Amino acid sequence: MLSFFAILVLAAGTAPSNAQTPASDPDLDLNMAQPDFTLVGLPTNLRVPKFKSAFRVTHRFTRPLGDGSFSDLASDFFGLDTGAQIGLEYRFGILSKTQIGINRTSDRTIAFFGQREVFAQSENFPLTISALATIDGTDNFSDSYSPALGAVVSSTIGEWAALYLEPVWVNNSNVLPSELADENDTFFVGMAARVRVRPTLYLVFEGSPRVSGYKPGEAQMSFALEKRLGGHMFQMNISNGIGTTFGPIARGGRSNDDWFIGFNITRKF
Repeated sequence: MLSFFAILVLAAGTAPSNAQTPASDPDLDLNMAQPDFTLVGLPTNLRVPKFKSAFRVTHRFTRPLGDGSFSDLASDFFGLDTGAQIGLEYRFGILSKTQIGINRTSDRTIAFFGQREVFAQSENFPLTISALATIDGTDNFSDSYSPALGAVVSSTIGEWAALYLEPVWVNNSNVLPSELADENDTFFVGMAARVRVRPTLYLVFEGSPRVSGYKPGEAQMSFALEKRLGGHMFQMNISNGIGTTFGPIARGGRSNDDWFIGFNITRKF
């Protein structure tokens, strides 16, 4: 009887198993040079893992740092006592290399977006290229729609830096019918960089010069300092505009004399 059980155990240990161990998803691994799905307002090429998601809060204080005297600015605690434009964003990895999402800001603008990786950086190809499409709608997506098409082109340098070039065309960038303009769409080229200066500390630059079309004011520019803590990214930024979706970014910043303090918080799930 003991020999019979020994044979059964040996047979069970040597029989081939039909169970398959699921392959690890490389999108779950931390990307040290590209730790977040956005820079300040522009997207990155970081992929959302399939069936995973991320949530982001954007906050822009609306008091320009250049308004009034220094004592006035200090009395408003450098703009922190004044109003703010707040945005809530959710993105989801609907397929491998494909993400969709929604963003709503407190000025009642709602944006829907999708992004699909087309080429990935490798030893033989130095760039990652993704196609993206978005549409903004004012008054809770009931008026003044601004669709956009573009691409995100990036290159990471080891684990310490990532560079970005983002050509984007935005239709109906002039949402005010009372403003007469020769053009009603905007083509801009986002340029950005994220540099890892410490193991979990990053510096970020972002600019969105308009190449053609409707381009009031100045091109929006931003600088930021951010900290990674586990699945969170905490960013403090300063910008000459408060746009966080493609429609407002295409309309540009207020001026190069007016700068606004803000912050972003991202949480990956």
